[in-house]
Amino acid sequence: MAFIRRNWTPEEADEWHKEDWIAIILSVISYITLTIGVALSFLLLTEGFIILLIGVIVTLLMYWVIDPKLRVISNEYEKKQKEFLEHIEEIQRWEVRS
Repeated sequence: MAFIRRNWTPEEADEWHKEDWIAIILSVISYITLTIGVALSFLLLTEGFIILLIGVIVTLLMYWVIDPKLRVISNEYEKKQKEFLEHIEEIQRWEVRS
């Protein structure tokens, strides 16, 4: 069993799990490191480029952690939205839904 879960059902993805908390922590770290890294890189400091690289790596890690959940939730939302729009079209046409 992997530490980071990659496969979700829509119901499971809608609940809070450790992956959400990991993404929250990583998002703060990535924001801070990217901000500081860009500022120091403009000053052409080596530390700035290193911090910026760390920020990019943390951002990619955050994306890797949370993306599977977001994709499942998004796909489920699009499916429900499509069903709703079809239902609205039936009402607009005065058709009886079977």
